[in-house]
Amino acid sequence: MEERLTNSQLIEKIYREGYHAENIDNLRLVRVRVNGREMSMAHVIRVSREEVYNNLALNIGVHEGENHKGEAIGIIDVTPWESTVIAADIALKYGDVEIGFMDRFSGTLIITGKYSMVSSAVHGIHDFFETKLGFVVCDISEQ
Repeated sequence: MEERLTNSQLIEKIYREGYHAENIDNLRLVRVRVNGREMSMAHVIRVSREEVYNNLALNIGVHEGENHKGEAIGIIDVTPWESTVIAADIALKYGDVEIGFMDRFSGTLIITGKYSMVSSAVHGIHDFFETKLGFVVCDISEQ
C-alpha cells in the first residue's frame, strides 16, 4: 500500500523530483508572489552625463525637449509596487524635483533636479517609508 502524502510533502516531492502527471491525481498548483514591504534601492547620482538621461528616456514623452544637463538623478525601487505613487508624492513635497519616470507595475521611481533637492527628496522618501510605513529599507547610496 502506497503512503499518502500531506499537501506540503507532495509539493516538496514535486519540487525535488519534478512533476509527472501520471503519478499525481487532481493536482492544482497556484504560484503567488507575496511582496514584502521593502525599499530595495535608493540611489542618488550627483551630476550625470547627457547620455545617461537619454538612455533612461528622460528626454522623451512629456519631457521632450527638456535639458537635464547638470541635474542629479534619484532612483528608488519599492515593493509593493503601488507604493511608488506614495514615493512620488513625497518626493514632490520634499524638494523641487521632477518625476522623470514612475512605474507602479515595477516599483521604480526616477526623479531629477538639482542635487540638493534630489538628495532631500530621496532621504525624505527613505525616512517616511521606514518610520511611518514600517518598510524594511536599504541604505541610501550616492555617487
